[in-house]
Amino acid sequence: MTGFSDNVANCHCSMCRKFHGAAFGTLVPVKGLKWLAGRKKLKDYVAENGTTRTFCSNCGSSIGFRVKSAPFEDIELAIAIFDEELPIAINAQIYTKFKANWCTLNDDIAIFSVGRD
Repeated sequence: MTGFSDNVANCHCSMCRKFHGAAFGTLVPVKGLKWLAGRKKLKDYVAENGTTRTFCSNCGSSIGFRVKSAPFEDIELAIAIFDEELPIAINAQIYTKFKANWCTLNDDIAIFSVGRD
């Protein structure tokens, strides 16, 4: 698999926590995404701040995130949707000022109170 960005982050914002049903969502930006099947089953939720969360209308899986007004091709994919091993490494913990109080950060990964500086 190719096209994955080097900027892979665990996002602790409240929307990612709720969207993924977990302490954080782990997202990877992709380049040159080619959707092979099932695109018509994808649905979007646009939040008050304009960000878009994409999910599968068939099974409810969280698929990814886009910043305000970004096209589908600029999606950041939730890495948990992949069944095979990915050529990535998580290198940031972002929006940690919003993290759940019961979640412990990993000191070996860069920590940002909001987005990457």
